[in-house]
Amino acid sequence: MSLKEIARRAGTSVSTVSRVLNQENYHCSDQELEQRIWALAKELHYLPNPAARSLKQGKNPTQKPLCFDVFLTRFPSLDQDLFFRELYDFLKKELLCQQCLLGRFLTLPDITAMLENRQPFSPENSADGLILLGKCPPELITPLKNHYRHLVGIDRNPTDFVYDEVICNGTTAAVTAVNYLVSLGHKKIAYIGDCSYEARYVGYYQALLSHQFPLDHGNIYPTSQTREEGRQMMQMILQKKEKPSAIFCANDSTALGVLDCLNTTRHKGYLPSVISIDNIRESEETKPMLTTMDIPKKQMAHQALLLLLDRVRGGHQEAVRTELPCRLLVRESCFLA
Repeated sequence: MSLKEIARRAGTSVSTVSRVLNQENYHCSDQELEQRIWALAKELHYLPNPAARSLKQGKNPTQKPLCFDVFLTRFPSLDQDLFFRELYDFLKKELLCQQCLLGRFLTLPDITAMLENRQPFSPENSADGLILLGKCPPELITPLKNHYRHLVGIDRNPTDFVYDEVICNGTTAAVTAVNYLVSLGHKKIAYIGDCSYEARYVGYYQALLSHQFPLDHGNIYPTSQTREEGRQMMQMILQKKEKPSAIFCANDSTALGVLDCLNTTRHKGYLPSVISIDNIRESEETKPMLTTMDIPKKQMAHQALLLLLDRVRGGHQEAVRTELPCRLLVRESCFLA
């Protein structure tokens, strides 16, 4: 199917369709249009230059392309975690580059409803494998493996499950972030984020212990890591007499909420350093630009699909964990204590 047909149905130009589908770092200003283009590419089974790519790679151009479903394990929508939304964008482009088709996009409510109603997975929608975005609930692993056979997970934390996964260790990233705050002279460092199953909280705690700083539970603010909760927690901090000089947020979305609050609710003489993890696009568009740990989303999508393709094609048999390094991006939101 040609770009021209997708452009005609989407009501836009061929050049715009080409940029959305083929340029890795292009992001359309009209998100509804971009989603419409991707939906049409999926519906029409568009693949970029399939004949040329097949000849180059020595593949049979008439061979049916592989199709993979995607399961967002933690949230009902990508809008609730911008890290996974950006990761999903990279994954869609990687699927096209590898001549694979994007199947269904599934969320936890979708899977839960299927299991609770004991509805079988529809055979006409069967895929060759499943890509999990985030940590999967343990009780779902067996039924998902029974149906898909081939699984790969992409997450910010390692799991103990027996399926392939590509990770960037959240504990290590948190330790690096907190150590950077300590290097600036900060000793009273607050944490905003998930405190139950979050490796980043573990890293925060480990870093404090390594510097012999006491864990002050008054500076721990449990959330589900949304932007709105970041605003709310910052409002609570502003009401306190003893305030932290620095704030470590478990993800960028939370940190953006913190900065929103600080930018709209000035508090005389108080401006804490703010650091987080993920490096979503908006982190370098806010004021001040957010200092954060970069999680290599593009590389994670690439490595995950390579693992899945190798397994589908009869390659490795044992579960493989690939851990990619993160890096500190120093911008404008951290200061000397």
